[in-house]
Amino acid sequence: MTPLDGAPSGTRKDLANYRLQCAAQELKDTQLLINAESFNSANNRSYYAIFHAINAIHALDGNGYKRHKDAIGNFNKKYILEEVFPREYGRKIALAENARHKSDYADYHLATKEEAEAQLEFATEFVAAVKAYCEQRQ
Repeated sequence: MTPLDGAPSGTRKDLANYRLQCAAQELKDTQLLINAESFNSANNRSYYAIFHAINAIHALDGNGYKRHKDAIGNFNKKYILEEVFPREYGRKIALAENARHKSDYADYHLATKEEAEAQLEFATEFVAAVKAYCEQRQ
């Protein structure tokens, strides 16, 4: 892997840790957005916490994906179908992605506080599970 101009270089472990830090910050941002009653934006940040956690695992494997559907699809294939993570996580990731799409792109969609809090709850659980998995692998 060749670093981009100006981008820090490091190991796969460094990249995974960086992505987990991004996910942790996005969880904090989600809570701030919920407190500010910005529920559509909160759904966006919860999804990106999940997405960055998925990409932390891919970093450890030495894989990178440009498209979200490829990153999630490969995660589902290798980690959900093989039951490294509970199958329920695959369904909840799909729900989070759908909530983000509606929140970001659907005309007149107003996410509710309950929806945003549920997304944050799962994202928090998922990021913690991925962090524990990554620590075990390192």
